Amino acid sequence: MPSSPRSFDVAIVGAGICGLAHALAAARRGKRVVVVDRDQQANGASIRNFGFVTVTGQQAGECWRRARRSRDVWAEVAEAAKIPVLQRGLLVIARRPEARAVLEQFLATDMGAQCRLVEPGHVGTYGAGLRSELFAGALYSPHEIRVESRDAIPRLADHLSERYGVAFWRETVVHAAAAPRLETSRGIIEADLVIVCPGDDFHTLHADRIAAYGLTRCKLHMMRLAPPRFDERLPVIMSDLGLIRYLGYSELPAAPALARRLAAEQGEHVANGVHLIVARSADHSLVVGDSHHYAATPNPFAPTAVDDLILDEYAQIFQSDAPPVTERWTGTYASAKDRLTVVDKPSEALRIVLVTSGTGASISFALAEEVVADLFD
Repeated sequence: MPSSPRSFDVAIVGAGICGLAHALAAARRGKRVVVVDRDQQANGASIRNFGFVTVTGQQAGECWRRARRSRDVWAEVAEAAKIPVLQRGLLVIARRPEARAVLEQFLATDMGAQCRLVEPGHVGTYGAGLRSELFAGALYSPHEIRVESRDAIPRLADHLSERYGVAFWRETVVHAAAAPRLETSRGIIEADLVIVCPGDDFHTLHADRIAAYGLTRCKLHMMRLAPPRFDERLPVIMSDLGLIRYLGYSELPAAPALARRLAAEQGEHVANGVHLIVARSADHSLVVGDSHHYAATPNPFAPTAVDDLILDEYAQIFQSDAPPVTERWTGTYASAKDRLTVVDKPSEALRIVLVTSGTGASISFALAEEVVADLFD
């Protein structure tokens, strides 16, 4: 790794999906880009979640628009970088009439375009294995795509290097980041513009600026299950617990009635922030989660009882109990009560960018295009 100064148009701190998205947006403009990260490879939230690019259910307006644009960029990049798209589409299960009412209201919005309500008797057309006789209905969305995040993020970085000449300084700590220079553990980097994408590290760089947003961190539980015996035509599955967490649903008039019923019937699930997403991997195993617990410094422990709540919800959706768990892990991401993203502008040549809603895979490409456009245009 060179220790002498190097000169770039744009220096980006952080090689998670947010940082890589900014690298792509700048490189597509023909800019000389360097990405600096303290780890040897991506190891944070970007590889610990579902790799599920979620459009349907994102908050109406700016977030939903960003998700649609990011999905399109993902499709372009996946083809160019040879990142397999493992699943397409989303099936949101309504176990209760109150959940169906939320889905019906969603379909009446602009965001419901191309989505459709599925009657219980027709859920099986999307694949066998669901307990459709117990459902009040479902919503099918064609907009989503799913990649294996632990593979997709490294492939995206390789693509940026090979296709656009983006430089990567790995295992490098940035001590100070403000154009026209970065002070790092491996020497000075000169850059006209600097973009800091710190993930859930609020203290290493520009701590005073980040502190003003009152951020915290969210810990989630994730599992991988052995390959099950159900129809692999199934799209990604979400249960109605998600309808009170995703703002595109939870801000609809029918959502409070569902929230009250869920609190009465599944209070422990709600208290632990459990909702169910089931995604299929190339080896036919399932990535299943997740839960939500908030703290400035989340503890590293993963109680089995929380995993059991997730697996219980799985059993309510599928005809058979969950297959054996082959992997368990936790992840953390930046979270805010009053915003989905932070784009801070300490100077004309410096941006601090965080996704504070757990939607990095879903909105980062569009957010990065906006940030880069603002810097250059």
